[in-house]
Amino acid sequence: MKVVAAALLIRNGKLFIAKRPEGKTLAHHWEFPGGKQEEGETLPQTLRRELREELNIETEIGDFFMRSVYDYDFGQIEINCFWARLKDEAADVRSNEHEDIAWVEAKDLKGYLFAPADVPIVEALSKIHF
Repeated sequence: MKVVAAALLIRNGKLFIAKRPEGKTLAHHWEFPGGKQEEGETLPQTLRRELREELNIETEIGDFFMRSVYDYDFGQIEINCFWARLKDEAADVRSNEHEDIAWVEAKDLKGYLFAPADVPIVEALSKIHF
């Protein structure tokens, strides 16, 4: 099983999402930023590292939100979501790896094509008002 940490990054009442690029597994699907846990890392450490690598941002990782497990044909993935906030609220968030990014209100998340493992997270978030 691939264990992943994902950030629920909020700014001005909107969540940050990113679109997977052509050539990657699940290309053109939206996701919450984060990545695969490496040996010896805690999930918050994984998330801080991945956000630094992918988005060039420094973050404070907050409380655990939820876990989603999904069996893809290429293997099982476990996504662990944490609330996160930018250390510098004015930081410019740009992705080094995604084809697109967006700041979206929780109620609008269902209008985006998310990877199947992210769908339960989208469902839970769509019920929250920020």
